[in-house]
Amino acid sequence: MSMRPLGIEGAWVSEPKVFLDDRGSFHEWFRVETFRESTGQILSLSQANYSVSCRGTLRGVHFADVPPSQAKYLKCAKGAVFDVVVDIRVGSPTFGRWESVILDDEDHRAVYISEGLGHAFMALTDDAVVVYLCSEGYAPEREHGIDPLDPELGIEWPSGVTPLLSDKDAAAPTLAEARRQGLLPAYEECSRFYAGLRA
Repeated sequence: MSMRPLGIEGAWVSEPKVFLDDRGSFHEWFRVETFRESTGQILSLSQANYSVSCRGTLRGVHFADVPPSQAKYLKCAKGAVFDVVVDIRVGSPTFGRWESVILDDEDHRAVYISEGLGHAFMALTDDAVVVYLCSEGYAPEREHGIDPLDPELGIEWPSGVTPLLSDKDAAAPTLAEARRQGLLPAYEECSRFYAGLRA
């Protein structure tokens, strides 16, 4: 497997070699040495999540307070999702920018999202299964969201798919509102936090 950085600092995509034969397939989706060499960090595993979504389900944009926030390493084990990373770090050179990766059960890409970044995905198939490795456990008091349909954010969700949001995600503030409310992490604070993880 190999990992390459995305255009948003703190986000990488893993592109494994998939071995196919008449019995099925095999691939590595996480290797600590490759992860450390690529990111300069070690993923401390505190929680693993498993979600199943019908076509159109839109989860996110989610993020958590820094520190400690919650880094995520995730892949789609069944079906396909349109996965999005959003830079919500105030002061970042790419603040407000988003980037997408298709995660599916054919190419078996995985995405690593550092602490302080926003994350969302839309299921492109029924019964899309996403598995996550998380650096911190879920803590409701530290968790926040941004409206994934915020026009100013301008995420280009796949056409022809009706988004299905939870009540909580549908009521989430826009990026501008979240910034005014002081909910967004600061780029400088995130940078210091990353440096501590590399130390």
